[in-house]
Amino acid sequence: MKSTEGIQPRLTVADLLGEAPGYRLDLELIAGAEGLEREIRVPRIQKPGLALAGYVPQIRDHRVQILGETELAYLATLDRAVAEGNVARVFEAGAACFVVTKALEIPGYIRAQADRARVPLLRTTLRSSVFIDRVDRFLADRLAPRVRIHGVLVDVMEVGILLTGESGIGKSECALDLVRRGHRLVADDVVEIRRYPPFRLVGTGLELARYHVEIRGIGILDIRELFGITSVRDEKEVELLIELVHWKEGEAYERLGLDERTQPVLGVDVPYLRIPVAPGRSIASVVEVAARNHLLKQIGHNSAIRLAERLGSALRGEP
Repeated sequence: MKSTEGIQPRLTVADLLGEAPGYRLDLELIAGAEGLEREIRVPRIQKPGLALAGYVPQIRDHRVQILGETELAYLATLDRAVAEGNVARVFEAGAACFVVTKALEIPGYIRAQADRARVPLLRTTLRSSVFIDRVDRFLADRLAPRVRIHGVLVDVMEVGILLTGESGIGKSECALDLVRRGHRLVADDVVEIRRYPPFRLVGTGLELARYHVEIRGIGILDIRELFGITSVRDEKEVELLIELVHWKEGEAYERLGLDERTQPVLGVDVPYLRIPVAPGRSIASVVEVAARNHLLKQIGHNSAIRLAERLGSALRGEP
C-alpha cells in the first residue's frame, strides 16, 4: 500500500453554525453575517481576555474565540471609549468568529463592531465550560486530517484491522467469513481514516454504503440485516494493516516474524503484515491469528523473539 498523507478539511463559520446538530452547540447568529465564510483552521478555542486588556498579539488567526461572563464583565468596568477601542482591535486581529456563552446580553458596540469587521458574532445558551467541551470535540472531528483508502476495515477481537490489496483478491469475502465467526464489519470498499492527536487513527465507512459489502457472484449484501446489529460498528481505531497479495512461487514471504514492519498512514506508523493468498488457504483464520498475536505483542509477548532467544541459548549450550 502506498504511503498516505491525507488532506486537511475546510471548515467555515457557516459550517459551525449549521452542521453540528449532533454536538448540541445551540448557536445563533447575532451579527457579522458577511463573514460566515471565514475559515476555522485550528481545532482549539481561545478566550481573548488578555487581548481585551490590550495585548492583541494573544489572538491567534482562524480560531474560535469565546466571550464568557468574565470577559463581558471586564469590559463593563472600562471606560466606554476604551472598551470600544479594545474590542475593535480584537475583532480586527484575524479570529474566525466570536461566541458569547450563557445567552448573555451583548452590548450594542460589540454587535456593531462585528458587522464593521465582518466577523461573525454567535451566541449560545450553554455555559462556557459546557460549550468549550462540545465545540472542542466538533472541531477535532471536522478538522482531523483524513484520507480514503480502498480496503476493508474489520474489528477482530477488539483489534481494528485494515485489509488492503488489489481488487478481487478476496478482502470482502474474508470480512464476510470473519463476521460469520462473530467479528464485526466497519467498512467495505472505501475506508475513511482520520487522525486524532497525537497518533490515533480512526476508520469509518461512507454513510451511503455503511454496513454493506460487495460479494462477487452474489452482489451487494447488508451485513446488519443478515447478521444483526452486533455484526457491525460505525467506527474503529486502526491498529493493524494487513495487505493481501497473490501467492507467487519463489517469492520471499515473512516466515519467522522477527522483523516488525510498519506502513505510514497520515504520518502514523501502523504495524504491517503482508499475507499471501492461495487456493485452499483460510485467510480469515490467518487474520484471526494475526489479531491474537497483535494482542500478545501489546502486552510484551513476542513468540518469534522468544523462540529465537531459546534457540540461541540452546546453540550456545546454555540451560
